[in-house]
Formats: sequence, structure tokens, C-alpha cells
Amino acid sequence: MLKKSILLENKASITTKNLQLVIKTEAKEGTIPIEDIGFIVLDHPEIYISVPAMNLLVENNTSVIICGNNHLPNGMFLNLNSHHIQQEIFKNQINASVPLKKQLWQQTVVEKINNQGILLERITKKKNNFDFLASKVLSGDSSNMEGVAANQYWKEFFDFSFKRERFGDYPNNFLNYGYAILRAATARALSGSGLLNTLGIHHKSKYNAFALADDIMEPFRPIVDEKVFELIQKYDEQELNTVIKSDVLQILTRTVYFKDEKSPLMVALQKTASSLQQCFTGERKKIKYPKLWN
Repeated sequence: MLKKSILLENKASITTKNLQLVIKTEAKEGTIPIEDIGFIVLDHPEIYISVPAMNLLVENNTSVIICGNNHLPNGMFLNLNSHHIQQEIFKNQINASVPLKKQLWQQTVVEKINNQGILLERITKKKNNFDFLASKVLSGDSSNMEGVAANQYWKEFFDFSFKRERFGDYPNNFLNYGYAILRAATARALSGSGLLNTLGIHHKSKYNAFALADDIMEPFRPIVDEKVFELIQKYDEQELNTVIKSDVLQILTRTVYFKDEKSPLMVALQKTASSLQQCFTGERKKIKYPKLWN
């Protein structure tokens, strides 16, 4: 079943009754079954959420995302016990060899560069050399082809001068919001497969609790880029507003394609996470990434 994504931007109280989430705002009150919710984004300083409601959401493996004063996602609650053989999975992940992690990162970067190339051709209507760049990615991407491709990609992506920076000018704010949602969705899928988000295959920082999500989300980033490109054509507004944020949230239900089936992104991420878990146990050699376009 496809889970719902809920965005709350007004003063509200969130409680629970009979396994239903009860959301009360100044204007109305409504209920929704807990098991129907995949993501809930809380973007107002005066939202109250009860501990029982929080516990039920987390037990259901719902991502609870909290936004800061800048309205960008700032933190997230995830289930720590979402898999029945959690300890065994952690052990496999911790003991994964360096060559395996380098090989998985190589595959991930190849997927990302290929996806960037496909999207760039769709947008510019011009051939590019991204398949060549992808073919040059070495184990662990030791020659940093990811950086080479990113540099070329952003130079050509928009028809105006743009520099991709975390705290940069518009439309960096739209991209940041989309990436934060994608990161939360990836982290949710990984924790649902019993994996530790803290232990990346490439990203490493003692300050990063979501290094693995940052690794596995890379090939999916062009989904956000495509959405932001659409938003720029559609709206003159340069600040994140309710309409734009709701539009960005729709990436979670966007269709992606595996060999024999199509799947919403939210579900595809779970398949990707599950395949990564199998790489750590030795059942698979490669991560199962979907095609973003048919």
C-alpha cells in the first residue's frame, strides 16, 4: 500500500486514539490511521506532538521530520528496532570489507552519473558525454569522476548562471528542500531494512548520523533536480511556500522502473535498501537501483 505524506504548517496538536493519529488545528480536527502514514513533516514552532503519538509513528516506521526556522528539514525520528534480525544485520554491515564498500560506491556513482546524463539530455535536448564519464569511474571512485560530472552537470542544467551551494541563492533553497526529503525517505528505507544509517559505504564523518542515506540517495538526486526544474518553469516565486513544498513532496510517489515492474519512489527505496542489506550478507554483488525514466 502506498503511504501518505503529510505536511503541517500551522499551529496544531497531534495526539493518538485507537491507533489513529488525531490532528487538531484551529480550523479543524481530523483523524488518519497510523499505518497509512509514511512521512509527516512538522513545519511550525507551535506544533505539539504527544509521546504516545510519536511512539506509534516510530513503531510504524513513519519518518517524523521536523523543520527549523528556515523551513528546511532539521531533524528526523526513525525506528531503531525495525527489523527482526537487527543485530545480525548490524554485524554484517560493520564487518563489510573495504573492497566491497569501494565496489558498491563505484556502482552508486556510475548510476548517479548515468542518471544525470539522461536528465541533462532530456532538459537541454543535446547529446552529452556522461556515459563516457560513467565508464571511467574506478573502484571507490578514486579519481573523483562524481565531482567532474557534477561540475559539468550544473554548468549546463539551468539556462541562467547557477552555482550549486548548500547556502547559495535560489533555486538552491528548492534543491535543498527536495534533497532533505529524499534523504529522509532513504534513511527510512535503510532503517526499515535493519541497516545502520550512521555507517556509510563512502561518506564518513563523526558528525553525520545519516552517512549511509547520503551514499544511497546519490543516484536518486536527479529526481529532485527534475522536479525543481519543473517548479522554476511553473512558478515565479523564489521562496519556499506551501504549494511548492507540497509539490516537492510528490517526488515520494513518482514512478521509477525496475526490470520487470514499476514502483513509486517510496517503495523503490525499500527495494534498494533491501538489496544493499543482501550485499552485506554476500547474497548479492550489486545494489538494485531502479531506472528513473522508462
